[in-house]
Amino acid sequence: MFTKIVVGFDGSDSAERALRLACDISKKYKSEAHLVHTPQPQTVAFAMGAMAGYAAVTTMPPPEDVKAANDKMIGMAHTISQDCGVTLAQTHLKQGDPGDVMVAYADKCGADLIVMGRRGLGALGAIVQGSTSLRVNHLAKCATLSVI
Repeated sequence: MFTKIVVGFDGSDSAERALRLACDISKKYKSEAHLVHTPQPQTVAFAMGAMAGYAAVTTMPPPEDVKAANDKMIGMAHTISQDCGVTLAQTHLKQGDPGDVMVAYADKCGADLIVMGRRGLGALGAIVQGSTSLRVNHLAKCATLSVI
């Protein structure tokens, strides 16, 4: 039923649940799982161990902090997928709006399912800008699954 699954990951609890579910679906249908991580200021701050209130950060930290945070997020995602018995086919890391990046990557790789958490680390920004899951649901040309 599903041959390629794209899963968004920002390190949040709902993103972890989405990744675990994507891995479960991947195992069931023997499909490829592709990870998309789009670093945002709040995900970098989270990965670097910032305080909970620091999630409201609005500017990107220095490049060396961004790289360290990206490495940590990708490593976390690989650990979770391996715990689920799945090897990620590819990891995709790109700057930009997470929703746009996820949809563009799904189109590029021919995915037939996008899985994402419904409330990630950017929850505060969603109040002003709208949520990533809503944007993906609106733009995607394939099935989408939002995980609570």
